[in-house]
Amino acid sequence: MVATVQQSQDQAYRNGSPRFGEKLSDLRLDALRTAPLQWDPFPFVVIPDFLRLDYQEELSRDFPQIKSRGSFPLNRLSYGDSFARLASELCGNELRVAIEEKFDLDLSDRQTLLTVRGMTGKRDGRIHADTKSKFVTLLLYLNSRWPSDTGRLRLLNNAHDLEDYVVEIPPVFGTCLIFKVTENCWHGHKPFVGERRALQLNYVKDEAARQRHLLRHNFTAKMKALRQLLVDRNR
Repeated sequence: MVATVQQSQDQAYRNGSPRFGEKLSDLRLDALRTAPLQWDPFPFVVIPDFLRLDYQEELSRDFPQIKSRGSFPLNRLSYGDSFARLASELCGNELRVAIEEKFDLDLSDRQTLLTVRGMTGKRDGRIHADTKSKFVTLLLYLNSRWPSDTGRLRLLNNAHDLEDYVVEIPPVFGTCLIFKVTENCWHGHKPFVGERRALQLNYVKDEAARQRHLLRHNFTAKMKALRQLLVDRNR
């Protein structure tokens, strides 16, 4: 049955208190712990309110300025303190342990890779499955609202039909998707041209795999930034 996250977004418990002895976090780990794990067509969990709502204005201000499409490593970006704090928490041990518990995995010897998107174009959203060097993928959306019916991520039953999906996820602030990378973890979205803010965290095989991904992302980031500069000059 096709589901949408929008209804859950409206009804979800907001601004939950931390467990006794647990520090106040920008991440709502309690929401991850209680969110139901889905198994079909691959293991995934959707958390509609993974970030505290009172964090939205601050994070929107500190989000890096990104003018071209593509995924950018943190070392290619400038950003404010609240964004830096979020990035640190995403790569931290508390989140890793919570994901391990949810998916019954051991990620202690895996490396983290964090990239940022600020824009998407006509070529983005094509159906794909993540590469085998990745074990778990986390997507965290940071858009204040999303009225468009395009740009909404769909988890798919196959590699060729974008309309055959099990859930559609609007990329609104605080919505988080975490899934285990499998051969059939097909996902995509209808093309959207414009600002679409997202963070992607991957647990990858080892440091060599992490460096390969960083090298590729750094190269493509340079090429896309150069292309955008040429477009701006010709306007």
